[in-house]
Amino acid sequence: HVQLVESGGGTVQAGGSLRLSCATSLNPDSRYCLGWIRQVPGKEREGVAAIYTTGDNKKYADSVKGRFTISQDNAKDTLYLQMDNLKPEDTATYYCAAALSRGGWYPSSALSSARYNTWGQGTQVTVS
Repeated sequence: HVQLVESGGGTVQAGGSLRLSCATSLNPDSRYCLGWIRQVPGKEREGVAAIYTTGDNKKYADSVKGRFTISQDNAKDTLYLQMDNLKPEDTATYYCAAALSRGGWYPSSALSSARYNTWGQGTQVTVS
């Protein structure tokens, strides 16, 4: 049973940085697509970054490319999202999400919230 627990949100001034963490409990014998999805009240969820658990494949939304970095520490079972040069429009609740991916990476759906079936509780990021 996969569980995800985010931490690291907070309030930061524009131009600042935050690092989100997501403690995972993945089956080490399986492959997953792991993603960071954000949501603003009244708007649809937006996938911002995704990684395949082999570590070889990553994908970013154009809105965060060059500013956000997704990574994983397999030894610690932790997923990270390093967010630099934050902008007010990055303000949202950020969710860590996982999708079992037996057949491969499938980058075309990596940033689609519909792909993910396990979600964390979310962590708020506010950029002023």
